[in-house]
Amino acid sequence: MARILVIHGPNLNLLGRKEREIYGSDTLAEINRQLSEVARQHAVELEFFQSNHEGAIIDKIQEAMETARAGILINPGGFTHYSIAIRDALSAVALPTVEVHLSNVHAREEFRGRSVIAPVCIGQVGGFGKQSYVLGLLGLLKHLERDAATM
Repeated sequence: MARILVIHGPNLNLLGRKEREIYGSDTLAEINRQLSEVARQHAVELEFFQSNHEGAIIDKIQEAMETARAGILINPGGFTHYSIAIRDALSAVALPTVEVHLSNVHAREEFRGRSVIAPVCIGQVGGFGKQSYVLGLLGLLKHLERDAATM
């Protein structure tokens, strides 16, 4: 069974309460529940992790390499735009990673349109609210299936 780490970055623990006009009314628990349903349908195990701390996220990414994770689904939140350390951790573990965002970061403030994380990911999905997570997970699963078929 494939094991995927889902990382939620800073302030995502406030979903459903913060800036609803941008992020919607869904809570992090609701997003995790929906992802769990998709995972069950595809016989995949998910581990959820949320932190407001860059170092904790880096530790979790590094841990994923040691715990035989198949891939990572990450919403780096505000770290998207400047965390070279998270980017380097993802690059170092070399696990297929998909970056997701609830909002369309390219349609917002100019600084949000630049991701230092995306270049080390197999894809980026944003702008579809909580469905961005589902689309990202499905894309990651399809990538893993293709890799397994070519082995």
